[in-house]
Amino acid sequence: MRYVAADFGAGSGRVIVGSFENEELVLDEIHRFPNRQITLNGRVYWDFLSLFEELKSGLRKAFAKYGDEIYSIGVDTWGVDFGLIDGNGHLLANPVCYRDSRTKGMLEEAFERLPKEDFFALASNQFMEINTAFQLLSATLTKDVALKNAKKLLFMPDLFNYFLTGKTFNEYTISSTSQLLNSQTKKWDKTIFSALDLDRDLMQKIIFPQTVIGDLTAEICAEVGGNAKVVAVGSHDTASALASIRTNENDWAFISSGTWSLMGVKVDEPIQTPEAMDSNFTNEGTVDGKIRFLKNITGLWLIQSLVKEWEKQGQQCDYSVLVSEAENSTCNSVIDVDDVHFANPISMSKAIGDFCERTNQEKPVTNGDFMRCVCLSLATKYAEVKQQLEDCSGKEINKIYIVGGGSRNRLLNKFTEEKTGCKVILGDVEATAIGNITIQALSSGELK
Repeated sequence: MRYVAADFGAGSGRVIVGSFENEELVLDEIHRFPNRQITLNGRVYWDFLSLFEELKSGLRKAFAKYGDEIYSIGVDTWGVDFGLIDGNGHLLANPVCYRDSRTKGMLEEAFERLPKEDFFALASNQFMEINTAFQLLSATLTKDVALKNAKKLLFMPDLFNYFLTGKTFNEYTISSTSQLLNSQTKKWDKTIFSALDLDRDLMQKIIFPQTVIGDLTAEICAEVGGNAKVVAVGSHDTASALASIRTNENDWAFISSGTWSLMGVKVDEPIQTPEAMDSNFTNEGTVDGKIRFLKNITGLWLIQSLVKEWEKQGQQCDYSVLVSEAENSTCNSVIDVDDVHFANPISMSKAIGDFCERTNQEKPVTNGDFMRCVCLSLATKYAEVKQQLEDCSGKEINKIYIVGGGSRNRLLNKFTEEKTGCKVILGDVEATAIGNITIQALSSGELK
């Protein structure tokens, strides 16, 4: 049996076919494509229509190569964002990107309706303006037309699954990023919906990883040239990435290193202490119904933005060359990677330079300087979060598993070992796809 993992990151997507052969997982990357944010009339959107076409292109290639050997398909994406469906089953608008400014000031507005401590005791999520609850609060206050006409809310992976199968569900791991789900009961929290004046009826039945959602619709089968089941995986990409780490030890943390660096530990129950809230940690679901206790850290977004800026200037940017240049740089300036000025600046290089100037540090000059500055700053943040994780969870952390694109950055890995004092263990670049495929194989019964 072969399994298709459709993995949508905030910067790019890929369709990968996986199969288990001689007790090894063999991956075949079928299709890769960019994921872009589009600004229109002051609002930042995801181009969902284009992304769905890319998904179908990947499925066409997969069926053309493997035919009836394909057993199932699993979709994972980034968190918090969603699409709205009307009463006729149509998408009302392209999903708004979490980097849009519409949620500015929504935390303060929400806390006037539901005190921060009460909020954390219910959802137990990190307080970030980008979270679904605050996106919906903003849309409600501005009388957003799409929200007014919506009948169903589907998170990004749920949205892909809907247009593949015609079935509407909200998968658990992605739902747990929304700040609308009760972390203890794993159900939509009525108190939060009531306090924020949100429509509870928009939400769908929650399903868990390994659930078979349904077969491809007849229309999709005709378009892609085959049929297969669609299975709920760890549809939040971090949940799938975490599922790729196989260890029975208890002294480890993980970093899922992509556009965001998500750093945390796996625990049995949500950690809801005042220290966890004050340190702004989040409790989100794992593929086996447990909790990933973690912090969202601005990650490779900084480097991605720099490279995009340099390429617009006509420069050729190769990541391995940039890392080599960074290794030869003497710049030791450290920025706060989570500073608001780095969220979506017009010029990332200027934002970094301005931060260094404000904090009386050397301003990076060369591309290598900027790369070294970002890598050193990320590792410094990891060390800070590692200490907070130990304080909040009571675990001693001696190892850090790094999965995703950041696992290829040898300078970042070196700095991480130096700053945290932990042994760094490198997972696979395609850890998310590996976790995605593993859950499908558990669902099929091929794996136990």
